[in-house]
Amino acid sequence: MANHIKLDLIRNIFLQWHGKKADFIQKLPQTASYREYYRISFDKNTVIGVFNEDLKENEAFLSFSKTFSELNFKVPKVLQTDLENNVYLLDDLGDMTLYSLIHANKHDYKSTPKLIEYYKKSLEQLLKFQITANKKIDYNYCYPRAKFDRQSILWDLNYFKYDFLKLGRIGFDEQLLENDFQKFSEFVASVNTDYFLYRDFQSRNIMIKDNEIYFIDYQGGRKGALQYDVASLLYDAKAEIPNPLRETLLTHYLDKLESDYNFDRTDFLKSYYAFVLIRIMQAMGAYGFRGLFEKKVHLVKSILPARKNLKYLLDNGKLDFNIPHLHTVFENIITSEEFNIYEDRDLPNNKLSVTITSFSYKREIPIDLADNGGGFVFDCRGLNNPGRHLEFKLLNGRDTEVIKYLEENSDVENFLSHTFLLVDSTIETYLERGFKDLMINFGCTGGQHRSVYCADKLFNHIKNKYDINIFLSHIEQGIKEEVIR
Repeated sequence: MANHIKLDLIRNIFLQWHGKKADFIQKLPQTASYREYYRISFDKNTVIGVFNEDLKENEAFLSFSKTFSELNFKVPKVLQTDLENNVYLLDDLGDMTLYSLIHANKHDYKSTPKLIEYYKKSLEQLLKFQITANKKIDYNYCYPRAKFDRQSILWDLNYFKYDFLKLGRIGFDEQLLENDFQKFSEFVASVNTDYFLYRDFQSRNIMIKDNEIYFIDYQGGRKGALQYDVASLLYDAKAEIPNPLRETLLTHYLDKLESDYNFDRTDFLKSYYAFVLIRIMQAMGAYGFRGLFEKKVHLVKSILPARKNLKYLLDNGKLDFNIPHLHTVFENIITSEEFNIYEDRDLPNNKLSVTITSFSYKREIPIDLADNGGGFVFDCRGLNNPGRHLEFKLLNGRDTEVIKYLEENSDVENFLSHTFLLVDSTIETYLERGFKDLMINFGCTGGQHRSVYCADKLFNHIKNKYDINIFLSHIEQGIKEEVIR
């Protein structure tokens, strides 16, 4: 549907609710879902308009919201609905999430006790969702499935296989992996599912307003085991909760589970790490599809911390299940160099950072991790290709023979002179306007000769001309260099 039509629908539902036109409507940045959110300003107030073409998902969200509101849970208040046109209005909870607060405090949990307090409160409220709300929810509205059963588990496992392992180029044996999936899904499905499973209980879905916590994005809820949502929160990759704190928070949840709900923690812990694992694999499926494929940067950046969580689980004997090939796959993920280019940078200064890459068009244009939607992409395939000559097949654009060939047999000097003019002009504009990130990519057929040569030339040109941070990555060669001023 065209954007102006969606905007008209948002205007109309607001007019139905308020009786007057809005002063201003701002579309909010899209997150991991396909729902679209609009902040509507009026009379010095704001509300949120939502557009979502998935009718069943809307019905689930609205039904659950009604139940949670009747129980006085801290969830968005539904102000107006128009399901025929796929829109509804909610009260505005602001922009601060638990994750944004964690990020603002640089993941320093030790020096920010408020973060730990919010986590404990969230776990206490989670128990109310899981047990108290379970008795009131109309599970007929659950979508796409009423229970987190074996079929749901297998869907998640296949999501991991096809959307993370395949896209991430992680090797596996199809039959051996399927054998482990069958065994593992049977074990996970045997756990009691007579509770409400929130499904995406993580730090980005916990809002903070006036020092109170609120909960959003529960439309995927269904019947399920208690362990899943606890695992979702405590092994939320980008939150990077230190492992000792994870144990403290888990103990806090279990203490409340025993004291307030008379549930045996020993029974809970028997299968807890199986749910940690299924949640990590489901999330990795999302990091593959929504991140690597759809290029949602915050999901791409979740891959390395999720991999770190896997390593912790393996190293500490938490995955003592009979899934030998999955263990091999996890080791392949941990040792793969495929994801190293997505590592976050912790810079000691606030200067402009320029990222330069060489890449192969047989793959794809690299993702802009600054989340600016990309930068320059220079196609080097118009230059004569050294790779067509047998003597250069095993060399790359840094080797003397290849450099000599390019400089004598192609118009590379003219190509780069135009490139330097464009890049210099942009860098100078960025410096003047205070921008912080610029990405420049050079592509050729194999990412081996022409693109490597050109990326190196630009790297040295910028290094000698500007007082900025520069990061060079030859993706196919696995070579990195950096200059941090």
